[in-house]
Amino acid sequence: MMIGQKEICFGKQTYIMGILNVTPDSFSDGGDYTDTDKAVEHAKDMLHDGAVMIDVGGESTRPGYTLISEEEEIRRISPVIRRLREETDAIISVDTYKPKVAVAAIDSGAHIINDIWGLQSDPEMIRVAAKYQVPVIIMHNQDGTFYKDLMGEIKAFLVQSIDIALKGGLKNENIILDPGVGFGKTMEQNMEVMANLDQIRELGYPVLLGTSRKRMIGSILGLNEPKLRVNGTVATTVMGIMQGIDIVRVHDVRENAEAAKITDAIMRNLNG
Repeated sequence: MMIGQKEICFGKQTYIMGILNVTPDSFSDGGDYTDTDKAVEHAKDMLHDGAVMIDVGGESTRPGYTLISEEEEIRRISPVIRRLREETDAIISVDTYKPKVAVAAIDSGAHIINDIWGLQSDPEMIRVAAKYQVPVIIMHNQDGTFYKDLMGEIKAFLVQSIDIALKGGLKNENIILDPGVGFGKTMEQNMEVMANLDQIRELGYPVLLGTSRKRMIGSILGLNEPKLRVNGTVATTVMGIMQGIDIVRVHDVRENAEAAKITDAIMRNLNG
């Protein structure tokens, strides 16, 4: 399939999505790239290091994050997306669950909607996605961490979102799934998800994994500083690829791209 100027062949290789937070308060890099020039330069560095996709976020979704207005979110992301579209060949994703923000991002040049509520926060979002026929990353999320059957309930949520997408007019090939590591889950639940990623892949859609620098990794390694969690993130990337995931969303592109290339060569037989 073509996304932007890139031909994407899910199943043949792992694609790296670089995280570009243009926020003052993201858990790992808040405030680092609020300046448009710095944000664009960082995105170019990630592309050089092996990213194919850039995920632009204007509102932090860390635990306890501060809600901002749609207008403020648009003000943060639109100039960056326009510059990326003009100056690079990146596939651009917008990290938002707000339909108005998604429209502004697509109008500015974004190719993908990355919705942390899997089209279940606002019914207008599927109308936006269907109108523009852009791929949507459908992520599992919930308020609270109570589950009777963790994997069963995650899959049920994703199936419901897929149903919303298809009934709303989104093409089947425009659906990507994300199990939502770090969202509505305890550390133990996150680890259970990591051990069962193949169950998400069995739903029949490409799968994105987003574990980069997250608290689960810090808890296991005893690292409070998110920027020190690179090696732990790489370990989860390798685990994910071995279970069939297609996209990894990461802060540290070079390290994860190298790990993905090695794992792909072994698991997907890219070298012969």
